Amino acid sequence: MDGDRRSWPRCLLAGAVFVVCMAGTTLPTPLYPLYQAEFGFSELTVTVVYAVYAFGVMGVLLLAGNASDTVGRRPALLWGLGFAAASAVCFLCADALGWLYAGRLLSGLSAGLFTGAATAYVMELAPPGGGPWATFVATAANMGGLGCGPLLAGLLAQYAPAPLLLPFGVHLALVAVSALLLLRLPETVGQRRPLTAVRPQRPALPAGVRPVFVPAAIASFVGFALFGVFTSVSPAFLARYLHVDNHAVSGLVVALAFFSSTAGQLAVERVGVPRSLPVGCAVLFTGLVLLAAALHTDLLALVVLSAVVGGTGQGLAFRAALSAVAAAAPAERRAEVISTLFLVAYAGISVPVIGVGLLADPLGLEAAGLVFIACMLLLVTAAAAYLLRRPVRAGQS
Repeated sequence: MDGDRRSWPRCLLAGAVFVVCMAGTTLPTPLYPLYQAEFGFSELTVTVVYAVYAFGVMGVLLLAGNASDTVGRRPALLWGLGFAAASAVCFLCADALGWLYAGRLLSGLSAGLFTGAATAYVMELAPPGGGPWATFVATAANMGGLGCGPLLAGLLAQYAPAPLLLPFGVHLALVAVSALLLLRLPETVGQRRPLTAVRPQRPALPAGVRPVFVPAAIASFVGFALFGVFTSVSPAFLARYLHVDNHAVSGLVVALAFFSSTAGQLAVERVGVPRSLPVGCAVLFTGLVLLAAALHTDLLALVVLSAVVGGTGQGLAFRAALSAVAAAAPAERRAEVISTLFLVAYAGISVPVIGVGLLADPLGLEAAGLVFIACMLLLVTAAAAYLLRRPVRAGQS
């Protein structure tokens, strides 16, 4: 790309588009109790509706994870915005459960296209020498956008009319503005090919990557599982057991987890990758213990603290995991390896969450949450023990 096309305003505008897309993926979070009251479905259904999003992301990563390298960043991102707009329309039309499934699936397709393409686009639009700050912009846009979704929906649902319509109407308008911005930004892929050149990506792990990948994948799985539980069932828990009926408060609690993840990812620069992975596991462990204490005592302060601590641990562990795995992978297979790590992470968002939903009816939401936490504690302890025996080398940062 020509040097004169790179500038901080363009980089920041691309980051703003990234924020809008990712915010749409978490927008329904504080609204799930309202949908339950409207359509009368169970906790299991809430978790399945949420998990459909992760299946959409995983499908795109497998089938078209390299699309933006082939057809160009802007076309891939415009398709992502198109799926985001279609998702918002589904929620605006929702008069039955099927619309929610369709909306979440389309939202997953949107996020799957954006996750890699927008990160690369933000970094490519930054001025020469601006790599570290561009990485910060991309990280903040991704996790910050995920945090803005429940915060925006919660505020609108609590203090504005039409709580199941207005959040998606606002998001649809923001998507339209984002598309106009995107059309004014330059393309950064020089050698573009037609859509027919896009090929499915097979998950792959070269032998030399496996020792690093195992603890990185476990930590990523646990961190994303924690996010999955927070974004799918925490509003119901807050309303049912803590009597928090304020949607803005529910949205803020979930947003804090994502904002804390951004802070944790930024801390990796100071802590360093070799230490960040085991430290992230330890902080994740603490966040899970705090969540267990919150479920046992029904204290809002502990729920908030678990969101902040767990989110920070997730950010530390995941960015360190991504850096270590990318550094260990051969250059010609790096995209495949990173896609495999993301597949494991998004499996963490979906599979354990559905498990919580299955257990919620026979055991109750609190007991189901404690079973989930016990399983995640075992996994993150195993990852930490592995790292103590085979620490990530400094050269892998």
